[in-house]
Amino acid sequence: MSDLVELSAAQAAERVRAGEVSPDELFAAYRERAESEELGAFLTVSDSGADDLAETPLAGVPLAVKDIFCVEDVPTTAASRILAGYLPPYTATAVERLAAAGAPMLGKTNMDEFAMGSSNENSAYGPVRNPWALDRVPGGSSGGSAAAVAAGLAPWSIGTDTGGSIRQPAALCGLVGLKPTYGSVSRYGMIAFASSLDQCGPITRDTTDAALLLRHLVDGGHDRRDSTSVDFPEPIELPSAERLDGVRFGVVAELAEADTIEPGVKALFDQTLARIEELGGSVEEISLPHTEHGLSAYYVLAPAEASANLSRYDGVRFGMRAGDGDLLSLYERTRSEGFRAEVKRRIMLGTYALSSGYYEAYYGRAQRVRTKIAEDFRAAFDRVDLVVTPTSPSVAFRLGERTQDPMAMYMSDYCTVPMSLAGVPAISIPAGLSDGLPVGFQITGPAFSENRMLDAAHALERAIGFDTSPPRRGAQAVAT
Repeated sequence: MSDLVELSAAQAAERVRAGEVSPDELFAAYRERAESEELGAFLTVSDSGADDLAETPLAGVPLAVKDIFCVEDVPTTAASRILAGYLPPYTATAVERLAAAGAPMLGKTNMDEFAMGSSNENSAYGPVRNPWALDRVPGGSSGGSAAAVAAGLAPWSIGTDTGGSIRQPAALCGLVGLKPTYGSVSRYGMIAFASSLDQCGPITRDTTDAALLLRHLVDGGHDRRDSTSVDFPEPIELPSAERLDGVRFGVVAELAEADTIEPGVKALFDQTLARIEELGGSVEEISLPHTEHGLSAYYVLAPAEASANLSRYDGVRFGMRAGDGDLLSLYERTRSEGFRAEVKRRIMLGTYALSSGYYEAYYGRAQRVRTKIAEDFRAAFDRVDLVVTPTSPSVAFRLGERTQDPMAMYMSDYCTVPMSLAGVPAISIPAGLSDGLPVGFQITGPAFSENRMLDAAHALERAIGFDTSPPRRGAQAVAT
């Protein structure tokens, strides 16, 4: 079974359909790896199997699920002590739809607490290590989902993206990460961080696998249990493009030329632009003048929404309870002991931004900046078909390197936050290695342009020929 972990999910499904391996055997092979891993990628591993799934669309290929998705009677913590012992009475729509299509849950993956972080060091259950270099972070907040796929512990996974939390860990782990158009995937059963930004999406080894998962995530259309979900206007097709003839790409000057972009990342970005032209695409510089304010606006809006969403964790209804005194003491002790430092920081920032006397100065102004950023993208898509940037300004940084410097940590999302604020889809694909570590290339399109975006990513993916297997994919991938 050792060769199975080298296959993409689509290839594994073909093996199942050909009768070369059963869904149960495939599930057991991955479960054994997931149970023995020491990267910190998994919080729980399923003990169920994959009976009678060979004829389903996804053929029983197991799925790693970020621990922010509720699954009925399965511990769901969002990597926080405050939800220790919580067993949801229902299952998230995203997990439900993929299971119905034939992708059983392999296990729940580690993450930054309540999806707040860019390194997966904010988990109450310990950090996750990057399979490409065990002293490096895998990115966040979906770091467990990314590390699991990169290390061959799972064939594919789903995560959530609020300001880059799918794309950035995919970039740092040498994978494909797709943030769909906001609203196209139901958020029902996803534990909320910032409701106007949160979006579920796939982390995979190639664009074909990303399209397969996205197809079934949007299948079924509007979810009446999520008022923000919408019907996807067209079927998701598997990408097949090998050329980029006639496709116009815009390079965002404000993001591609920023001082924060590492030289190795910039060099690979420029090489990928040259590949676009070799494949028949055209490249021109464009301006998104308000994107330089994106990070500032995001770190007002997201904490403001978080302060409202996380107010439900009070020690009364579910999760941990600390103290038996009066109600105020119960709230204070439960939140003090249950939340870690980053979550507390963002709750305080958000509460301040929403407070009387400061609401308009901070939250109101950030909302106006968000509107301007969305307008910038709409204007750009009148000139070009797709917009491209680096995904992360840097390669994976060392564990502990930025934990004492929140601003340095927040800069990890510099290139991904504008797309989240605008609600448009974006995909990160591997562009190559800088100093032996993966670099991501980000492609963005207008709302509901996922098919065009996936085709462009597929053509580039073929031209680049990146090997998604880290040197430690095998036995060493599960050892510290």
